Amino acid sequence: MLAARITRGTSRFMRPILIYPLLLACLLGLGGCEIVYKLPTRQGNVIEQKQLDQLQVGMTRDQVKFLLGTPIASDPFRAERWDYFGYYKSPRGQVSSRTVTLFFDDNKLARMEGIQIASADKNVGNPDADTLAKQVQKDQLENSRHASAKDKDTGVAIPTP
Repeated sequence: MLAARITRGTSRFMRPILIYPLLLACLLGLGGCEIVYKLPTRQGNVIEQKQLDQLQVGMTRDQVKFLLGTPIASDPFRAERWDYFGYYKSPRGQVSSRTVTLFFDDNKLARMEGIQIASADKNVGNPDADTLAKQVQKDQLENSRHASAKDKDTGVAIPTP
């Protein structure tokens, strides 16, 4: 309605000059809303519980590095300690962080800290690809069962003597 008033008394060449700033102002106004998708933030090491479950006391440094990757913090003066730090923030703002510290003695894994997930962080963690694939298959199977149930009669069958 405002655009109609603006364009009614103006020439054909002035219309874009008046309408474009109005459209730009509307788009900037929408940009301030929470419509914009926020990417998940992942920093540090990707620490998954299934990898930590495979750690065993007595493994060599190379085996640990193959399993978990390069540690985020390793002190050249204290080579017996490796720290893995993982931080994840979901698009909805849920934050999960985890620190795993591994101690070595004579190039063998001697002690581990932070291996078990805290009970408060279990719901915040990022699921792995296998879990997501299983959930998609489960949803597809459930949808197909629901669709096939619509086609069938759902009455109770009484056997005849």
